[in-house]
Amino acid sequence: MIQETIVTTQSPEGKAHIAPMGIQVVDGQMLVMPFRPSTTLENILATGHAVLNHTDDVRVFAGCLTGRRDWPLADAERVSVPRLADCLSHEELELDRVEEDAVRPKLYCRVIHEANHAPFKGFNRAQHSVLEVAILVSRLQRLPWSKVASELAYLHIGFEKCAGEREREAWGWLMEKVDWHRQVADKVGQA
Repeated sequence: MIQETIVTTQSPEGKAHIAPMGIQVVDGQMLVMPFRPSTTLENILATGHAVLNHTDDVRVFAGCLTGRRDWPLADAERVSVPRLADCLSHEELELDRVEEDAVRPKLYCRVIHEANHAPFKGFNRAQHSVLEVAILVSRLQRLPWSKVASELAYLHIGFEKCAGEREREAWGWLMEKVDWHRQVADKVGQA
């Protein structure tokens, strides 16, 4: 099972980093698999800790992928890494072991503390659409434009039916990124 979550980490110098990431649950541990190069990877290897933040505010996912990483943070309970201040719940992780890989190392972490802050009432179709578009945006360099365009067309249906203010803001950020990518790809194709 993969959980779409926001991972917070911290450098040894105390600089917080916020990133969206799909986390796998394997044999009771959280498997974090960041691609190299990655600030998340470097921070976890350096400090041995991370926090998984569960949120229904899809702007955080979209924001992190579009250069908007300044989200309010709060102290965690048992690790020095901060958590999202407005998350619904969080899990504090401690690195247990690493399986090295040149592209995508596997970081096996155990949960050492978890807390609920507000109830999760479920995602609507617009929130789901924004999450899926955020995943597409994170893979724009690896996907053909025809795949991106067809996925966007389908996801736009659910988005239009259910979007509120937060979802519209997040969608707009992501579409700016998609448009920029498409313009760059068109220029390269014409060269």
